[in-house]
Amino acid sequence: MTTLDEALAGLPDYDPNHMTVEAARAVIARTASPVSAIEQVAVRSALGRVLGRDVISPLDVPAFDNAAMDGYAFAGSALSAGGQVRLRVAGRSFAGHPFDGVAAAGECVRIMTGALLPAGCDTVIPQEHVQRESDSDIVTFDASAVTPGRHVRHVGEDLAAGHAALHAGKRLRPAALGLLASLGIAEVPVRRRIRVAFFSTGDELRSVGEPLAPGNLYDSNRYTLFGMLQRLGADVLDLGVVRDDPQAIEDTLRTACREADAVMTSGGVSVGEADFTREMMTRLGNVAFWKMAMRPGRPFAFGELESEGKRALLFGLPGNPAAVMASFYHLVRDGLFVLMGAEPQVTPSLPVPTTTAIAKRPGRTEFLRGILAADANGRWHVTVADAQSAGILRTMSEANCFVTLGTERGDVAAGELVDVIAFDGLV
Repeated sequence: MTTLDEALAGLPDYDPNHMTVEAARAVIARTASPVSAIEQVAVRSALGRVLGRDVISPLDVPAFDNAAMDGYAFAGSALSAGGQVRLRVAGRSFAGHPFDGVAAAGECVRIMTGALLPAGCDTVIPQEHVQRESDSDIVTFDASAVTPGRHVRHVGEDLAAGHAALHAGKRLRPAALGLLASLGIAEVPVRRRIRVAFFSTGDELRSVGEPLAPGNLYDSNRYTLFGMLQRLGADVLDLGVVRDDPQAIEDTLRTACREADAVMTSGGVSVGEADFTREMMTRLGNVAFWKMAMRPGRPFAFGELESEGKRALLFGLPGNPAAVMASFYHLVRDGLFVLMGAEPQVTPSLPVPTTTAIAKRPGRTEFLRGILAADANGRWHVTVADAQSAGILRTMSEANCFVTLGTERGDVAAGELVDVIAFDGLV
């Protein structure tokens, strides 16, 4: 386990009030430690879970030599003379209904994809290359249409018995569930779900369903965080809205630390007179940094909390809704994957031209909301959303991608390439 101080040690140009996105990600990844508890769950309940141990295949896949194509199976030695090959059809082999004889020299077997390769056969020629003489059991084809051994899937070709079918740390997707089922495995060892506690701060906030007084507004951040954490596969503990009171915030942070592996706050980490959350974080734990060289999401805190011997990661998110989402996906998400024990989750970034000019000053990373679309010729381009204020959630809902502008980049002209991260599969 790496402590927060150890994660910070040796970090070049460490500045807690101006952390780069890259440095922050590195510190978060080094500080997070995977949960250790492993449990057995049914395959149908394992979607999205993280494997706790390697899954060893109990059998060969495929379990027998079989045809990779619909066609005719025969001995490849029949091709040695070249020219036209003429064979007699001795029978047929269908999936689940194999040919139980032996194909002798000069014979072949009609075979379907996946069917057991008959004895005496080592090659399959696809049916489209074969002519069958009318009203007879004779087929002919040109020897050049296939080579010996082609179109056959051999025992253990995909996976050999005793080898790892899936490795620890893999998040189980639908294809993995199918693979496990193909091996006859009914249960798998997975790490327990991480538990994340979160709450919002602010006397002006009200939960949905409560009346709004003058100066009040509904808290959207908890609902956004709930959705993002649910999609990530975490167990969530919503602690509601906490008023701007030092004792209330301290009590809530202590409860959250005892109950969860990670704690997230929304709001209260800037430098306003009523931002008590930042003060309480410092009293109850070790905070590595407070401000990011990024937009949106400049006020962002990361550190550790401790209460009654229990340790939890701390993520202090901004109060503005769009900044909450940008901070979560570009900083928090990877740390939670480490906590889950998952393999690194690389988010694809693609270069596409922008349709509009973008004003940008060097010195910070910017994550802009964009709309990725294809023109009539199928060429992709991105248009930056019309409103980029951190407090506007509408354009986050309308957008389908982040436009990422690196720290050193300046103004962008229309038509220039920018890096785009699509929301699909992310949010």
